[in-house]
Amino acid sequence: MQIQKSYENHEEGVLYIVPTPIGNLEDITFRALRTLKEVDIIAAEDTRQTQKLLNHFEISTPTMSYHEHNKESAGHKIVGFMEANKQVALVSDAGMPVISDPGFEIIAEANRMGRVIVLPGANAALCALIGSGLPAEQFYFYGFLPRKKKELKAVLDDLKYIKATLVFYESPHRIKETVKGLESSLGSDRRMVLARELTKRYEEYIRGTSQEVLQWLGSEEAQIRGEFCVVVEGSDEDRLEEDKWWEGLSIIDHVNAYTQNQNMTNKDAIKQTAKDRGMQKREVYQIFHQS
Repeated sequence: MQIQKSYENHEEGVLYIVPTPIGNLEDITFRALRTLKEVDIIAAEDTRQTQKLLNHFEISTPTMSYHEHNKESAGHKIVGFMEANKQVALVSDAGMPVISDPGFEIIAEANRMGRVIVLPGANAALCALIGSGLPAEQFYFYGFLPRKKKELKAVLDDLKYIKATLVFYESPHRIKETVKGLESSLGSDRRMVLARELTKRYEEYIRGTSQEVLQWLGSEEAQIRGEFCVVVEGSDEDRLEEDKWWEGLSIIDHVNAYTQNQNMTNKDAIKQTAKDRGMQKREVYQIFHQS
């Protein structure tokens, strides 16, 4: 058990989580600017991108890189700074660090050895959710959906009956394929909103059913540029208990049904059989291969 008193013991190291603007530089807070000026070093997802922000506000604090591909080695450096009672700010290219960006690991480590203080600030998902006009009392943020069609379908099948409003991130070159998958899996009548270029000059909301939004994406008027937030109405259906077609089969026949009828590999068939039956995958593996 740990209790953190964020603003006591000023002599120990601190990791500040500092949100940055998602497009409009005026959206940075006075507190964020002061923190970026006062810390000993800024750990940035892309130091070149962050330097543009620092130059604009005349901040001379040194930077270091912390991103998905160096997070282990860079994390050791950050820990070293905190052990020396230094103050470190963690920033991403835009918005709140860790939300669909690296940072979870260093925050978990910093929590064990010092203090982590999170500043409030810009976040694209929340802006899109509130501006969408869809219910915001409960929402489910997923982030970026899988790229492969098989994995995408599996994820959307799991999300299909969630009552809360769904929120996703998507890039411009993937948006058509993603909306097509949403329309196919969740239904053509689900209300959906695309939020594009949030806080910037060309901010745009496209609201309609998933079918209407998909049609818009294929039209000449569609501006498919900039990052998208996709907000989707939650389900009004109850999940029906799935037909347990396999109940009369042995585990071996269950696995074989997937490999023979759905062209699954043995590995995938064993995994799905274990999921169907609520068993550990290794149990199904042992039974199948011992046969």
